Amino acid sequence: MENSVQDLIRQRKSVRTFDGAALRKEDRQKLEQYLETLDNPFDVPITFRFLDAKEYELSSPVIVGTDLYIAAKVSRAPQSEIAYGYCFEKFCLYAERIGIGTVMLAATISRKTFEKAMEVRDTEVMPAASPVGYPAEKRSVRETLMRKGLKADERLPFGELFFEGTLAKSLTPEHAGQFRDALEMVRLAPSAGNKQPWRAVVCGDRVHFYEKKTKSMSDNPLGDIQKVDMGIALAHFDLTLKETGTDGRFMSESPDFEMDDLTEYIITYEVKH
Repeated sequence: MENSVQDLIRQRKSVRTFDGAALRKEDRQKLEQYLETLDNPFDVPITFRFLDAKEYELSSPVIVGTDLYIAAKVSRAPQSEIAYGYCFEKFCLYAERIGIGTVMLAATISRKTFEKAMEVRDTEVMPAASPVGYPAEKRSVRETLMRKGLKADERLPFGELFFEGTLAKSLTPEHAGQFRDALEMVRLAPSAGNKQPWRAVVCGDRVHFYEKKTKSMSDNPLGDIQKVDMGIALAHFDLTLKETGTDGRFMSESPDFEMDDLTEYIITYEVKH
């Protein structure tokens, strides 16, 4: 039986150490065919491209054992960053489904050579790229230390991320109703520096999503990388609900909640009836 979205989210780990084997032709074809079907609820087109590290002189000091990368670019536009994160995470989850490792990298790539290979225009941005390959049996020492430093396997408690009716009242899993599993998958999402910027308020059949900004990540020429993280989390949320048969839509309708300067409203999800 094929793994569920929740299974994939729970089992997937970022991979930086690969076994050195080239991607099999049939696996490359599966990934390419999947990219042709890849979409997002925000109707923002994302351009993906496979890149050979030797051909384009690409490098990352944290990657061992693969020369194949996938990168994506998007035109600067409203919701482009969340659409980018949404699509890239869908790709990573599909890769996990067929046994291929990935990790979204932003700061630890030779950015100029990647952007040249992707032909990034002035109106576009390439927030991230990922190596693609088969995971090694054992992580490199560098990767092990990096994961330990980031506390990569730790996440904030449910009640610190999710709220009920207002940003002031913590939500318990028991009170999350139809959104319980989807919010738990949001909680498990990966993020830059493991900062976990997502916050959500459940109000009946609606969930309002917010970004809790990290000051040091706000001033980035690539845009707000934490909005890409928000897109990853929204993919987890949306895909989990879709798989359980819940039909809903994303819309922009900010409630009038009191919030601090580092909290920004992102989007609202509403269940259709």
